[in-house]
Amino acid sequence: MAQGTLMALIAAYSLFPIYFITVQSLKTPQEDVFGSPLWVTDPSFENYTELFEGAKARPRGFVILPRVPFLDWLANSALVLAGSLAVTLAAAVLAAYALGRLQPPGWRWWRRALFATYVVPHTILFVPLYQVIIRLGLDDSHGALVLIYSTMALPFCVWILSAYYQHLPREIEEAALIEGASPATAFVRIVLPMSRNVLIAAALFTVGTVGNDFMLASIFLLDPTKQTVAAGLGVMDVSLEELVTVAGVNLAAIPVAAACAVFARGYVRGLTAAMVEGA
Repeated sequence: MAQGTLMALIAAYSLFPIYFITVQSLKTPQEDVFGSPLWVTDPSFENYTELFEGAKARPRGFVILPRVPFLDWLANSALVLAGSLAVTLAAAVLAAYALGRLQPPGWRWWRRALFATYVVPHTILFVPLYQVIIRLGLDDSHGALVLIYSTMALPFCVWILSAYYQHLPREIEEAALIEGASPATAFVRIVLPMSRNVLIAAALFTVGTVGNDFMLASIFLLDPTKQTVAAGLGVMDVSLEELVTVAGVNLAAIPVAAACAVFARGYVRGLTAAMVEGA
């Protein structure tokens, strides 16, 4: 009984921010000022519709609210997320297989050095990162964020994947090779499907890295039409657009929360499979 109560309290504590931001996004300005912060008596989707009305949005009272290119921000976020996932997972799989399976000289130290990069604060890297992006000609482009986010997520992804490949029985691939499959075929058709849960864990970690960032997107994307949802909403005028901003945050968080809920079991299994002795 006590254990069930504790789990219920933990679940309520975890879900309360989602409930609170949903309630705020459904309020009118009048109820936001005079109503209760914990519930809404007259739900309205006005804040959500204003996100997509563009230049045709009507004034609110005596205030003409500036419009935001929310659809562009969503498209930019999806592009950056897809590019970061593709680059991170492709590079992580190849590097992890080389470290955990082929085990070149010093592979353990290489893997530890990769993971140790997380002790370096990201804030001290802004200036050198900006110089690199300028030299590559990627300033004010989504390619800059794809490159940066991939390098941020790659060490952890390589670490868990290499730990998994290190302890995967070699007899599995050897049996495929005896049947006439090439090493590449055995890797693509046997090893990768067996890595599904670990790949899910790596993918969700990358999604969290991309979705939680505000500073890098704000620094490297100066054009308002190129910004991501996090960067765009972060610079909106809260005094005039507080409820619209909350609605945008809630709307952008729904796909991420849904993906985490759908793949939660695979995420736990992937981390469990990777967290073996020697990881």
